[in-house]
Amino acid sequence: MENTIFSILPPIIAIVMVLLTRRVLLSLGAGIVAAAFILTAFSPIEALKELFNSFAITFWDEGFNAYNVFILLFLLLLGVITAFVSLSGGSRAFADWASKRIKSRRGAKILTVFLGILIFIDDYFNALAVGQVARPITDRYKISRAKLAYFIDSTAAPICVVSPVSSWGAAIIGIVATILAGQTYVTMSAIEAFLWMAPMNFYVVASMAIVIFVAVRDVDFGAMRKHETLAITTGQLFDAEKTIPGEMKEDFPAHDHGRVSDLLLPILLLVVGTVSAMLWTGYQNAGQVFDIWLIFENTDVPVSLLTGGLLGASTSIILYALQIRYNKAANASWIGRGILAGIKSMIGAVLILIFAWALTYLIGGLQTGQYLADAVAKGNIPTAILPVLLFLLAGVMAFSTGTSWGSFGILLPIAGKIMSQAEPDLLLPALAAVLAGAVFGDHCSPISDTTILSSTGAGSNHIDHVITQLPYAITAAVIAAIGYIVIGITGSLFMALGTVIIILVILFIFWSRQQPIIEKH
Repeated sequence: MENTIFSILPPIIAIVMVLLTRRVLLSLGAGIVAAAFILTAFSPIEALKELFNSFAITFWDEGFNAYNVFILLFLLLLGVITAFVSLSGGSRAFADWASKRIKSRRGAKILTVFLGILIFIDDYFNALAVGQVARPITDRYKISRAKLAYFIDSTAAPICVVSPVSSWGAAIIGIVATILAGQTYVTMSAIEAFLWMAPMNFYVVASMAIVIFVAVRDVDFGAMRKHETLAITTGQLFDAEKTIPGEMKEDFPAHDHGRVSDLLLPILLLVVGTVSAMLWTGYQNAGQVFDIWLIFENTDVPVSLLTGGLLGASTSIILYALQIRYNKAANASWIGRGILAGIKSMIGAVLILIFAWALTYLIGGLQTGQYLADAVAKGNIPTAILPVLLFLLAGVMAFSTGTSWGSFGILLPIAGKIMSQAEPDLLLPALAAVLAGAVFGDHCSPISDTTILSSTGAGSNHIDHVITQLPYAITAAVIAAIGYIVIGITGSLFMALGTVIIILVILFIFWSRQQPIIEKH
């Protein structure tokens, strides 16, 4: 049943169940079981083997699966960092320090968005690092965790996908280079093509404009407004009855010995360690050639994250240990308890990620993405609507499979082949549309690893994050789709981008009329 209409059933089952039941692991499990049975033509024994393989692949894929295991270890290390910056009083000290300089909710929101844009190296790293720094400040100013998760998610993949100096940019440039090879009508290099594609990524343009506007103005709608109303009027930042990945269960002793450096130094060394390791591994894998594009194309992201995580976690533990001499609330027994509490806080996120990877593995075996791509490739479709159609298809693929990388990895070569034969002038817009759709689908999918990590970084219930982000993502997608229709018909980037900007301006004027939420005193 591979590469057939039946291949789309497992992701549909998982997504529908997760939206109806709000129970992520149960829903992912249902999708995994359905995928295993469909993949094996409903043979119980073979299905059990596939179920085992789907989970085992996280740890062993024709050898030790360092990529996945190192990502999971990085998550656990981040939990340890969170525990010890709390134990040492660093989170409290940083919140006190920031509150003297950031005087409003607006300032806290703008800082979060700025940090999201600034940390553009990798979306995983962005999602978790921004949450660590921003959460004490957004908590202080009663910004809901769902809103924080939205800010994190909307400045992770959208920035990485248009940044040439990122793990995303390096991979995309490599794919674009293979597409352009042998195309006589294209005279630009892969990096030039990538840079031209950036302003054609209308979803990124729209989503970034919306997230900045929402940060600057107190505008919320849909489920997000309910979360913000609760946060502002009652101080309830999240539903304590729901599962919160990354939330500490341990009650740490309160004290006033914490310093800002107890939070900033571990995070700084986490960043420095990760970026340095990315440069070093990329340099080594590129044959010790110092070419920044080649380095980022060959960098080892999981090893780099693990390196930075170990450096940040060990620093946070050492800073706490140094307090034992003068802080009566600090003692050596809390070191072991802190490590255990940090690991336990991330178990939920780790399990969700493992289940999501298992479903992704089985969906790959079912060739779900290939089926959707083939359906478009075989259709007799007017070339003018191909960009918008590729945008929508990439969105559906990323939403269904939970992976933007898998979606654009499949669709970019197909789009390149289609457009080189049908309408070469629309090649770059079509490739940009694929990337835009992949990010859009990733934003909306409850089984996306980036979405899961954004929830974890923010300390938000995962389904709350998905549901509150949907209206913003869909709004940006509608605007982007209009942009791709215009560029498909006119072939003009100026007209399409102008249309997107005009719609955004009208939308912002309309949103500005919304009544703000009033805080109760």
